[in-house]
Amino acid sequence: MKKVVFALATLVLTTVFISCKNEAESSALQENPEQESTDNTTQDLAIADVNTDASDRGNFLYVTAPSGLSLREFGNLQSNKLARMPYGTKVKVVNAEDKHTMTVAGIKGGMNEVEFNHKKGFAFNGYLSRYFPPELNITVKGYAAELQEYFPEVNYSEETGGTASNPVNTESIVLPGAQWHEAFFMAQRLFDFPKEFDFPNPKGKNSETIFDGKPKKGVWTSQLEIKRNDEGLENISYVYSSKQFDAKVAIEQVGDGMKISRTETIK
Repeated sequence: MKKVVFALATLVLTTVFISCKNEAESSALQENPEQESTDNTTQDLAIADVNTDASDRGNFLYVTAPSGLSLREFGNLQSNKLARMPYGTKVKVVNAEDKHTMTVAGIKGGMNEVEFNHKKGFAFNGYLSRYFPPELNITVKGYAAELQEYFPEVNYSEETGGTASNPVNTESIVLPGAQWHEAFFMAQRLFDFPKEFDFPNPKGKNSETIFDGKPKKGVWTSQLEIKRNDEGLENISYVYSSKQFDAKVAIEQVGDGMKISRTETIK
């Protein structure tokens, strides 16, 4: 009899432990809607068709979450997932939430009602942008040219300097109306800096450096440098160097938009 009672007690405790673990994992995923599944080892990098008329640009937004974005049944992060919207997907906005009703991974936003693949649901608009994200391996100049077809206000510039033996090249893109997190995801994609670097929380130390734990072969320096002020982020820079060059990708606010620039010094 004692053996039976002990076995039943063990079974109950094991069931409770597994249930608690599953609930904890579910809560962690719900806090960040871009994390679709821990079983996904590859990212869907398909880019949406950008042939959008100027007249309906305001009705469509693009998914910028690298791992994809959840389409949910209701306007909260705890409701059931209806679908996974891959990176670069163009979604139709049915009703936009203009107020910041929540913060996810340091990004403020709300839940837009959207339509995707003939389904209507809700998605966190902090990972939705009017700018379609860059394709893999596209140049900054090429990306700027694509954007300018639909957003003429986007600006691209190049500068050269330094000396004959140590030339310095800078290229910049200015995105009117963009926000910090939009510029960060674009820069991360354009310049292929480590995906391990998450979007920095606007709140924190005035100065912070995050080192790359697994830099690429031949890269001597690889780090994310963050500067903040009382209002939030002031500058985000990815600094990297090798035997051949020193480089810095800087993200900063300019007017009502964002500027992304890369300066490379050839050694």
